[in-house]
Amino acid sequence: MNKKKKIIAIILLLLIVSYVAYAVYLLIVDPTDTYIIKEEILSEEDTTAGYVIRNESVIKEENKNGIYAIVAEGEKVAKSDSIFRYYTDNEKEIYTKIDELDHQIQGLLDKENSIPSADIKSIENQIDEQIKGISKLNNTQEIEEYKNSIDTLISKKINFIGDATENNEIKQLVAERKTYEDQLKNGSEYKKAEMSGVVSYRVDGLEEKLTEDNFNDFTEEYLESLDLKTGQIVATSNDCGKVIDNFKCYIAVPMDSVKAMEAKVGDKVQIRISNKEELDAKIVQINEGSGKRVIIFQVNKLVDELINHRKIAIDVIWWSESGLRIPNQALIEENGLYYVVRNKAGVQSKILVKLDVQTDKFSIISSYSASELQEIGYDEEDIRNYKKISNYDEILLNP
Repeated sequence: MNKKKKIIAIILLLLIVSYVAYAVYLLIVDPTDTYIIKEEILSEEDTTAGYVIRNESVIKEENKNGIYAIVAEGEKVAKSDSIFRYYTDNEKEIYTKIDELDHQIQGLLDKENSIPSADIKSIENQIDEQIKGISKLNNTQEIEEYKNSIDTLISKKINFIGDATENNEIKQLVAERKTYEDQLKNGSEYKKAEMSGVVSYRVDGLEEKLTEDNFNDFTEEYLESLDLKTGQIVATSNDCGKVIDNFKCYIAVPMDSVKAMEAKVGDKVQIRISNKEELDAKIVQINEGSGKRVIIFQVNKLVDELINHRKIAIDVIWWSESGLRIPNQALIEENGLYYVVRNKAGVQSKILVKLDVQTDKFSIISSYSASELQEIGYDEEDIRNYKKISNYDEILLNP
């Protein structure tokens, strides 16, 4: 009997040691920790790349000498407004001759008394103001605009001098100068906007391919064949420009995530571009393919900021929910219901919670209402004793 008792005691001791060792192992490998519940946002997103599709009208003619921008990059214009002009033949040579005539005229004026004129004095004051303004600029386009304004004022001043002076040599030089100016004006070809919108000189040759009319052509293979780099800035053209519809644009995105495969035309989502604000977007077309389907989103904001790019990094936010966010490892599932273990002043309580939404890592939970508790079988006493989960409650992880 004593031998049997010893054997039983040894077995019990081994079981106790094994249990303690297993418990210690669990604490080390999968420890029970605590988590403070907070009111936060939970969303399901896909980070990917999209191709920008715009309604844009390119203005271009072959075999021209380059353009002089009248409207700066990113400025808005109305239909029929002049955007730029093409340089005329021998324009540089003509400007060189005009500069030479200006020096000759100024040299003759220095030899005789100044020509009194209120108009000339007013123009000189305007020229001084423009020169002061141009010294504060660092934008190339604005500097060009100021320079053009100064040239116009100088031309006006010289024409006034030609009318006011009695010096025939000066009159002859002013008349010759005007002849060259007329050559510039008559030889210049001004191009006008065919639609209202935003002016851009960033032309990449895809304006006729990535259009609303070609939606049906957009497959994963077609978009990849364009060989575009994400985030690459479209280079500025020296021989053409375009006008872009600034009220809306489209983003074509090849996708194959679970949410993307469930998406339908008409669904509304949000899109985040370059970590900026979230934009409302609507699915206007879905093109099925052998691999990824191409989902085309329409956006109505930040269109101006997308002018510089053709392929961009975006986050597609399928849904976003605000509430009490907890890690999934804090949930206990029993018979289709979910619970958490709350730790309050050292007292642990198992609390029934409602699972609102869930991702692979986190969940949004809330408390049941009295009517909802009644529907799942709670009686009046259980409903009265029901404990609700709250913001900043402490719960156990891996309970």
